Amino acid sequence: MQTLIFNTTTKTVDVHLFDGSKKTFNDVPTVAVTDGYYEIRQTDPKDDKRYPVYRLPIVNTNMEIKR
Repeated sequence: MQTLIFNTTTKTVDVHLFDGSKKTFNDVPTVAVTDGYYEIRQTDPKDDKRYPVYRLPIVNTNMEIKR
């Protein structure tokens, strides 16, 4: 299993992957659930819109939500 840790206070997401590596995303106002995926969306400061930047299959991903 891989683990997605979403910190709602700092608006960051850390993804701990199968191979032991880690990806970090900043400016993440939400992690959406769509079509069997957790979708990480970042805010673009240029136009203040949210864009998907990474998807993880729900079936093999644990998500922890921190405040």
